[in-house]
Amino acid sequence: MKLNIYNTEAEVLTALADHFVTLATQAINKNGKFTVALSGGSSPKKLYELLASTTYADQVNWEKVFFFFGDERNVPQDHKDSNYLMAKKALFQPLMISPAQIFPVETSFGPAEAAAKYWEVISAFFDDGEVSFDLVLLGLGDNSHTASLFPYTPVLHDRTPGVKEVWLEDQQVWRITLNAPLINDAAQIAFLVYGAGKAEAVKHILEDDEDIELYPAQLIDSISGEVEWFLDEPAAAALENKE
Repeated sequence: MKLNIYNTEAEVLTALADHFVTLATQAINKNGKFTVALSGGSSPKKLYELLASTTYADQVNWEKVFFFFGDERNVPQDHKDSNYLMAKKALFQPLMISPAQIFPVETSFGPAEAAAKYWEVISAFFDDGEVSFDLVLLGLGDNSHTASLFPYTPVLHDRTPGVKEVWLEDQQVWRITLNAPLINDAAQIAFLVYGAGKAEAVKHILEDDEDIELYPAQLIDSISGEVEWFLDEPAAAALENKE
């Protein structure tokens, strides 16, 4: 695990955008493609807008990038809460990404079927071999969840890679998520976390005793790659060890 701590939100976003470009270039040069699982939420939206800006748009061979989703809300793809819709507006449309390169969760099915079909889509893309994304982007919720790995949900106990439906009792909603074993198979994992409101959760994940039921993001630990955290000073403020 590597901590990257910056003074401001803007510096965090720039550093992760640079990291994205580096990983994309390396993967495309080596394998002819770059596979990334995107995160939802407000924090990554700013990252996607930056990647689509004139500063970064010409730094990546976007025709060789293939986009998946780390999790999705069980809403139509044109719903305001859809992670796909957010990424479409912030990233895909500005860069004119071909639909053939985008693999959203098909939420028109029921949650369990949507999860099963998404795993089929992912497996087929990787020719039914080992599924290993070049990069998984993650955020961190105030309650220490990441992707849709929420506290006290059955998906936390998965032992084999896959995609699962998750029922959130307090919100009375379904979500679909990559499970921890699948995320951990990625070559690179990057957490994007900024703002003082995240400081307590960051400390729970990085420094508190392991309790995956209470702090699900503690499950994330790349098997053969690297996990990097991109934080601003307010988000890292509660950490005792910032090395």
